[in-house]
Amino acid sequence: MGKDKEHEQKLMKKATTHAQHHNHNNNALMRMASIAINLNVRLKSLDMPLHMQEHALYYTRSLISHHASNKPSHTHLARQLKKEFDSTYGPAWHCVIGTSFGSYVSHTGGAFFYFSIDSLSVLLFKTEVYLVTPPPPLTN
Repeated sequence: MGKDKEHEQKLMKKATTHAQHHNHNNNALMRMASIAINLNVRLKSLDMPLHMQEHALYYTRSLISHHASNKPSHTHLARQLKKEFDSTYGPAWHCVIGTSFGSYVSHTGGAFFYFSIDSLSVLLFKTEVYLVTPPPPLTN
């Protein structure tokens, strides 16, 4: 009887953990949906933690709003977003911004976000950085 009770408690704990995780995911989805609506964003594809997604969306919106009067180049916006993510989350972030482009990239797990904001599409992703060291000199 003790083993049955112990097994039942384990199942209850597992079910509770699953329900909490499911509830957390639903809350995160609702939060992102709300942000997307407020910022006029369409989420296209992502593999990135919620706080980083929010950072990317709010920062991109602020860049566009800040430069609303003198329409900045897509290159300038991409450079600013890349620099922001490099300084906040470490190097090798890449950013492509435009109204029409194709891409096929490899990225570090948990560091990919593709979205559109107003008429611009934004691709933000991180890659691994490996230092290349020269080979040792040849000796005869």
